[in-house]
Amino acid sequence: MLNIAANLQRTAQYSPTKLAIQFMDKSINYAQLNGAANQIANGLRAKGIGKGDKVVLACPNLPFFPMVYYAILKLGAVVVPINVLLKSGEIAYHLTDSEAKAFLCFEGMPDLPLGQEGWKAFKDAGTCANFFMITADPTKPSAIEGAPTLGMLMHGQSPVCDYELTSETDTAVILYTSGTTGKPKGAELSHSNIALNLSMVNQLCKIDINDVHLITLPLFHSFGQVVQMNSAIQAGATMVLLPRFDPAAAFACLQQFGVTIFAGVPTMYIAMLNLPGAEEKFDLKAISDKLRLGLSGGAAMPVEVLKAFEAKFGIMILEGYGLSETSPAATFTDPNGERIAGSVGRAVPGCEVKLVDAEGKTVPVGENGEILIRGNNVMKGYYNRPEATADAIRNGWFHSGDIGKVDAAGNVYILDRVKDMIIRGGFNVYPRELEEVMMAHPAIAQVAVIGVPHESHGEEIKAFIMLKPGQTTTPDEVIEWSKERMASYKYPRLVEITPMLPMTATGKILKRELRVKTA
Repeated sequence: MLNIAANLQRTAQYSPTKLAIQFMDKSINYAQLNGAANQIANGLRAKGIGKGDKVVLACPNLPFFPMVYYAILKLGAVVVPINVLLKSGEIAYHLTDSEAKAFLCFEGMPDLPLGQEGWKAFKDAGTCANFFMITADPTKPSAIEGAPTLGMLMHGQSPVCDYELTSETDTAVILYTSGTTGKPKGAELSHSNIALNLSMVNQLCKIDINDVHLITLPLFHSFGQVVQMNSAIQAGATMVLLPRFDPAAAFACLQQFGVTIFAGVPTMYIAMLNLPGAEEKFDLKAISDKLRLGLSGGAAMPVEVLKAFEAKFGIMILEGYGLSETSPAATFTDPNGERIAGSVGRAVPGCEVKLVDAEGKTVPVGENGEILIRGNNVMKGYYNRPEATADAIRNGWFHSGDIGKVDAAGNVYILDRVKDMIIRGGFNVYPRELEEVMMAHPAIAQVAVIGVPHESHGEEIKAFIMLKPGQTTTPDEVIEWSKERMASYKYPRLVEITPMLPMTATGKILKRELRVKTA
C-alpha cells in the first residue's frame, strides 16, 4: 500500500531536528512540520473528512501549504490546490467541479484579498460543507466574521496521526489545467504517479539531505509541488519559501540561506540575468560557490539565456518537459549524459515519448510532430470528464498538444503548442523557433511571437519585445535584424516594444492576452 504522506512521516522520524522550511526569519524542522500536519489531519478527521474526500487548498508559498497538503494526504483524502490569483467566481467553479467537502484558504494580503474572494466563493457555491481561513498568525481570529480559522481547527488536536493506507492507484492530487481552451479540467494524479516522478527527480538530480531548495515557483503548480516540495521532503532537504518571485528577492535568498538548487521557468532566469546592479548588491561568487544545480521547465529555455546563466554561476541547468497531466516530468536532461543545448532531454525512466502527424502516424526522426506520452507518470484522467479523458488519452498515449521533434539519440526538442503555430501564406511557422533567434539580439530581454489575421496571407507574424535595462532599439531595426537571420516567410513584419509581457502565476507568457490586445 502506498501513501506519499509516508515520506514526511519517515523523514520526521529519522531526521526530526533537520531544518525543513525556512520562511523569512521563521525556521521549522521536520518534527514540527509533521506535528503540525498531524494536528490539521486530526482536526479535519473530526469534521468528517476521510479517504477519497476532496479538499481544496488556496495558499501561496508559505509554511501552511506543505502542512495542509500533507495533512490531507495523511487522511487518504485528495488535495485540490488552486491558483491564488483566482477570483470568487473561478474559485466557486473549482469547489463545485471537484465536489470538495472542505476548503482551506489563506487570508491574503491588501493587494491579494484571497480570503475575501475565497469566503465569497464558499458561500456562493453552497456545495462545500467546511471552510477554514488560514491566518498569518494562527492564534488570531479571521478578519471575516463567521469564518473559522485553521488555528481553531488545530486547537487541542494531537500532534500524532498515522497515515491512512492507500492503493497506488488512489487519487492523491487533482491539478486543474489552465483552461486556455475552455473550462479548467482537473487532472487526477495517483499516489503512484507522484511517488515515481519525485523519486526519479531525486535520483537524476542526486538530491539529498544536504540540499537547500529555493522554492519560488507556486506550490499549487505541479513543478514546484512535485519536483521541489515533494522531492525535498522525501530526501530530507531544506525548503526556502519565497511566495512571489522577484529577482532581487531571489538573489537575497540564494545568498542568505546557502541555496544549492534553484528551479524556475525561463522568464525567471532572464529576469535574474538582467537585474541591474546585481554584481554590486549581492556576493555572486558566494552564491555560485553554494549553488550546484539549476532546474528549468514550463517552457523551453532560450539557448542564449541558458549559456549566459551557466557561465555566470558555473552550474549546469537541467531542463525538463512535462504537463500537469504527466505528474509533471516526462523528459529530463541526463546530468551524466551528453549535454545538448536546446533540448529538454530524453524520456524519463518509466515513460515513453513519440511524435505523430495529424493522422496519428509516427513521424521520422528529425521531423516535426505532436508529442505523445505513455508511462507511469500519465494521469488517471480528468475528474468526472470521461469524454475529455478519452480524447486526451488514446490507446494508452497522452496527447500533449505540443509540437516537437526528436533526434536519433532520443533527445526531445519543443517547438510550440499546436494552437500557437502560425500558418503564413501556407507555410507553418513555429513562434518558439523565431523567439530563439530573436533572443540573440543584444537589446532584447524577452520576446513573444504570435500570429495575427491577415487578408492575403491568412496570418501575419508579430513580435512583442521587452528590452534589456539601458538598451534601445526600434521596431524597424528589429525587423531588419530578423530579416537577415530568418527565411523570408518567417521573420516578423510587425514588432511592438512593450514594458511588460502578460504572464501566468508560474511565469509563462500569456499569448492569448497578446492576441486579444492585437484583435
